[in-house]
Amino acid sequence: MTFNGFPKEDFQKMNLPGLDLRMAFLKETIQPKFYELGESLTTHLSASLGNEMFLHVAKHARRSVNPPDSTWLGICHNKRGYKKHPHFQVGIWNDYIFLYLAFIYETENRTTISDSFLDNQELFQSLPEDFVISPDHTAKDYLPLTKDNLTETLTRFKTVKKGEFMVGKIILKDDPLLQEPLALEKEIEESFTKLLPIYKLSMSL
Repeated sequence: MTFNGFPKEDFQKMNLPGLDLRMAFLKETIQPKFYELGESLTTHLSASLGNEMFLHVAKHARRSVNPPDSTWLGICHNKRGYKKHPHFQVGIWNDYIFLYLAFIYETENRTTISDSFLDNQELFQSLPEDFVISPDHTAKDYLPLTKDNLTETLTRFKTVKKGEFMVGKIILKDDPLLQEPLALEKEIEESFTKLLPIYKLSMSL
């Protein structure tokens, strides 16, 4: 399959009712896109970092009733899994695509990572103004990347068991970029490149 971007009908079908219909759509349409796009992004990140990175695609295997509201791919240094490690995400909700460097609640060294990020906020201040942060990968809301939001989200990530920290960019469903595969892939690569100093810091701890 050739990656063909994310047309508007992909977002519409993220609202399909019921677990079976939603999962069939994800397996038939979204996951193949994630594998195609993810392989290219994994190659790019491996080359940029000088070490091998591995692609993981969310399967939502434990769900038995409620359909997933979002789904994603994760890229990290560990072949066996990504949830315990800093990882890059590309994912979809019903109204936007997200491009994140993610630290979810299973992340190891949460206290060390959050303290280091709080001590090195200049890394975040150098990111583009349209970058955002998310405190919860299960919620669609996101926050502007301001000093106050950064401090609050990192503190919660450190102190709350289910605290999380994602930083990156969102692309709304109406953005024509989503239907231009080559341009979209370049945008994702460039966004991830801007996040590399933060990723490298987290991996050095």
